[in-house]
Amino acid sequence: MEAVMRTVRSASQKRALRDRAAAVLNLLSEAFPEPRTALNFSTALELLVATVLSAQCTDERVNEVTRSLFARYRTARDYAQADLAQLEKEIRPTGFFRQKAKSIKGICREIEARFGGQVPGRMEDLVTLPGVGRKTANLVLSEAFGVPGIIVDTHVKRVAHRMGLTEETDPEKIEFDLMDYVPREDWTRLSNLLIWHGRKTCRAKRPLCPECIVKQWCGYTNKTPG
Repeated sequence: MEAVMRTVRSASQKRALRDRAAAVLNLLSEAFPEPRTALNFSTALELLVATVLSAQCTDERVNEVTRSLFARYRTARDYAQADLAQLEKEIRPTGFFRQKAKSIKGICREIEARFGGQVPGRMEDLVTLPGVGRKTANLVLSEAFGVPGIIVDTHVKRVAHRMGLTEETDPEKIEFDLMDYVPREDWTRLSNLLIWHGRKTCRAKRPLCPECIVKQWCGYTNKTPG
């Protein structure tokens, strides 16, 4: 991913953004002391499957579905050898169930064939799995393996813009942009804080601005909502 163009900034610009990010992180930490993904999981495989299911679906609905799904399918081989129609039926409530079932089976076949049935713990390996991009890889690495990562979902993209933390629009460019001035040890924490703030307060439509604890850093009123 070194081909991704990074925004060039002066030392003073980086320092200002570093201070802004630190202030946002500290303030949001008061509201969300232990920010983590809302997806329920106990293994890297479960988190990877849950992340696939979470596309265009709420985490709450995914957690309802995976409660029984994870009891039935425990290994990558279980998913790889699963009857497609049965798997579709079990994940149907998450929407787009046919494509998701194919994706899960395809991912798990690759994990079984190339990684001995274990979800790989490196970015360069995860992104070779079918349909797995950097957002999903960063989520799995950070939450299941403890590897710091910037997880750029729709909430992070929206809130980071409103907070003036980036001017990029492409998720991968946003990721590398934030990596440039946010300390590595804060990558995962900042991502999760922005996600939770985006869900609870800084909503895409009708954000709860009066009760926002980081509104002094926000330029939302001068931007188009989204």
